[in-house]
Amino acid sequence: MLLQVTSALSLNFSSSQASAPATFLRRRPPMAGVLRIPMVKRSAGRVVAATGDERSGALTGFLFEPFEEVQHELALVPSSPDKSLARQKYVDECEAAINEQINVEYNVSYVYHAMFAYFDRDNVALRGMAKFFKESSEEEREHAEKLMKYQNKRGGRVKLQSILLPLTEFNHEEKGDALYAMELALSLERLVNEKLLNTHSVAARFNDPHTTEFIESEFLEEQVEAIKKISEYVAQLRRVGKGHGVWHFDQVLLHEEENGAA
Repeated sequence: MLLQVTSALSLNFSSSQASAPATFLRRRPPMAGVLRIPMVKRSAGRVVAATGDERSGALTGFLFEPFEEVQHELALVPSSPDKSLARQKYVDECEAAINEQINVEYNVSYVYHAMFAYFDRDNVALRGMAKFFKESSEEEREHAEKLMKYQNKRGGRVKLQSILLPLTEFNHEEKGDALYAMELALSLERLVNEKLLNTHSVAARFNDPHTTEFIESEFLEEQVEAIKKISEYVAQLRRVGKGHGVWHFDQVLLHEEENGAA
């Protein structure tokens, strides 16, 4: 079946043509201005296009019927006021893994804050180290808050857990306080990276692409960069020993942003 739509101008014939028999019009080849519109009909939930042309096949794609398909989702929307309306395909295991990672970030932030307090003492006075660990503490806390926002976005419930008391003294007779603290920081960053990978594996196991993408894009690359930077700091402190070189290293940390801008 074909419908032919022509412009009004295409029907203007000369008087001799107008008096010609009807067979003349049937024998004329189709004009370029003819728009051929296929007739569309529905059959058993499918769309079938009939063109009358044997060379064209039928379209067999299923018809999307949103008002019917949405009924299943409507049944899943909770009516209880204490249930999340946003939660969808977010299993309890992923929710628990995110809460555990929040606790990891807060614990590491607490340790870094204790290091900041130690190096800021008047009888230690390594202001560059104090500055570095203060910024590190704030960064870990921001990570925890980012995870909390994600938990709420997915319809989970944030459950804060206990934070262990950190050390208050970081002096080490053999290594010195600067190297000892930086090695501890490196161990913590590697631990955080391991925990992030565990969280990622939980999300992958339960087929949660949102969580895997979130961990990959927001944490993993940054974590690898932090491990690389602190590894270099450890190597440098091992070279300079416990003497005057520590003070020089501390000054580099203190003016790191200024040196980078220069």
